[in-house]
Amino acid sequence: MSAPTTSAASSTATNRLARETSPYLRQHAHNPVDWYPWSPEALERARREKKPILLSIGYSACHWCHVMAHESFEDADTAALMNEQFVNVKVDREERPDLDRIYQVAHQMLAQRGGGWPLTMFLTADDHRPFFGGTYFPKEPRYGMPAFKDILQRVATYHREHEAEIRTQNAALADAFQTLYPQPAEESQELTDVPADKARMLLEDVFDGEHGGFGGAPKFPHPATVEFLLRRWRASAGAAKPDLHALYMATLTLKRMAEGGLFDQLGGGFARYSVDLYWMIPHFEKMLYDNGPLLALYADAALATGDGFYAGIAAETAQWVLREMQSPAGGYYSSLDADSEGHEGKFYVWDRREVQDALTHDEYRVFERRYGLYHSANFEGRWHLHVYDPVEKIAGSGSLIPGRRGAPDASEVQRLLDSARAKLLALREQRIRPGRDEKVLASWNALMIRGMAVAARRLKRADFAESADRALAFVRERLWRDGRLLATGLAEPGAQPAALPAYLDDYVYLADAILELLQTRWRSEDLAWVVELVEVVLARFADAGHGGFYFTADDHEQLIHRPKSFGDDATPSGNAVAACVLNRLGTLLAEPRYLEAAERTIRAGWGQLEKYPHGHATLLIALDDYKNAVETVIVRGPQAAAWQEQLSALYAPRRMIFAIADDAAGLPPALASKVGGGSTVAYVCKGTTCSPPFNSLPALVASLG
Repeated sequence: MSAPTTSAASSTATNRLARETSPYLRQHAHNPVDWYPWSPEALERARREKKPILLSIGYSACHWCHVMAHESFEDADTAALMNEQFVNVKVDREERPDLDRIYQVAHQMLAQRGGGWPLTMFLTADDHRPFFGGTYFPKEPRYGMPAFKDILQRVATYHREHEAEIRTQNAALADAFQTLYPQPAEESQELTDVPADKARMLLEDVFDGEHGGFGGAPKFPHPATVEFLLRRWRASAGAAKPDLHALYMATLTLKRMAEGGLFDQLGGGFARYSVDLYWMIPHFEKMLYDNGPLLALYADAALATGDGFYAGIAAETAQWVLREMQSPAGGYYSSLDADSEGHEGKFYVWDRREVQDALTHDEYRVFERRYGLYHSANFEGRWHLHVYDPVEKIAGSGSLIPGRRGAPDASEVQRLLDSARAKLLALREQRIRPGRDEKVLASWNALMIRGMAVAARRLKRADFAESADRALAFVRERLWRDGRLLATGLAEPGAQPAALPAYLDDYVYLADAILELLQTRWRSEDLAWVVELVEVVLARFADAGHGGFYFTADDHEQLIHRPKSFGDDATPSGNAVAACVLNRLGTLLAEPRYLEAAERTIRAGWGQLEKYPHGHATLLIALDDYKNAVETVIVRGPQAAAWQEQLSALYAPRRMIFAIADDAAGLPPALASKVGGGSTVAYVCKGTTCSPPFNSLPALVASLG
């Protein structure tokens, strides 16, 4: 099901966006606005006619993008003014994260506040530098903002009458962009644990000890931050004073997120963020890029703690992906909208009477207690499901079921809840669904492939591994061309071919995902592909002078800035993931070039890591791998898979375990030399130092600790 069109249903005319691969752009194909995609054609017209560019950046699941489209882009008078004064360019930020990163930073510099979506920027015609911008503008003055038509008139007039001031501002903006490149740490400088210690302290300072999470509303999941805390606890587990509070911060956050309305209590999967402190009411869109890392994190937490609650959340998240987000061709779709039938959250919320009518009396009594239907409605007069009472409390609260002597036990309560949830999910499936953005992004698919691979191992679910394999096959078949990766495509039969050169994140997320999948099942050709991906990164994205990697390749379209960043945002830092991948692949293959590139990447981001460590959780994870030498276990022989399963029963985030059959072909020298010789043996490498082979599983386990 593709995303609903945002334009007026009566409109039959189409603009250039009808030919695009992005479902978001095609949503605007019937606007009366003379839209262009970002293209040489649009830029040349702006230059030729000396018209400023109106750049509008959004994405399919963005609620306020739809609002602005309905109010302004479908309005004939507003569109006429846009067409008269500007060259209008529409961008899907998920397809063009390079443009989004550049102009979000420019907006922050110009407006001295954060941006967001929709992003509305006005650019000069010849050099495409922004001279004014904002986010959502209403059709009529409200929310303390002027009307969009008034903005259009003022900007057009200012552009005509103040060219000299605009040029001066643009020169200053260009200078400011150059200051964004951090200075690397000197080779002589020791890379210490100080940033990790500081991050740990800062996170404790802003931790919400009642509801989990960090800071106030709105609250975002930040999976890399929680992973950093889990790893921090695990590293200290053998110490005299293990960091139990790091474990508490991680697990309470995971527990409260999963009990809250951020998690879809019927269908599984997480929304993008919570608007309140309690994780109760989300912004209802569901993004693949959130759910991939969260799937891996909950599966890891299940292994780390032995708590089946986290395993259940991981399984429900993966099952939602299988049910709703994986295309028949194998690739994963991008997102689900927040809106359905023009209202945010309508698909997910309930009337009390509707629930009562759908369930038996016994089911309703426990469901009401579990999800708080005895409280006041929590979302616009209706109920968005959020866990209020634990199963154990419900079971121990006296007789809920007429005719039963005493309270039902916890297993009976859980059985009734499962039955109720299944009925309501089936009923919900009959509603008009939120729109689904059906483009397939290489980077987001990689995040979900990684999540599925981790969950397959942790939960022993072959169907999750099979899902990851299908998605990886899609990416290789549709998005890999002539030794280079493409960023986006569509899964539907007969769809337009994949397009747009891939970014740093596409390459390194995919390499990371394949390394995880190789620990689930071995394929030599996949390892060879990881090497190809990494070699492209080193050849095309590297900053040879300062270390680290640019977001775009050296043969990418020339824009006003070539981004290079180390901090996490909604997704993990590409540079940080690159450092992790290079370090792990360098260890696996005994390749010094990769290990050196990993260190140079960490050094390149060191200045920012020292200043803002809590905003660089993935880079802290890369630092941990670098300082403590990743441990690699290679198991060969007939019992390799069984040994691997035994070794994988312990949460050991600094360890990789690969089971490779004796007849595996195409192995690189570092692996081909580790042979089984007909019996099962294991080799343990700590960094670049490898042990003699172990031929006893108990001895191997004892050596690992």
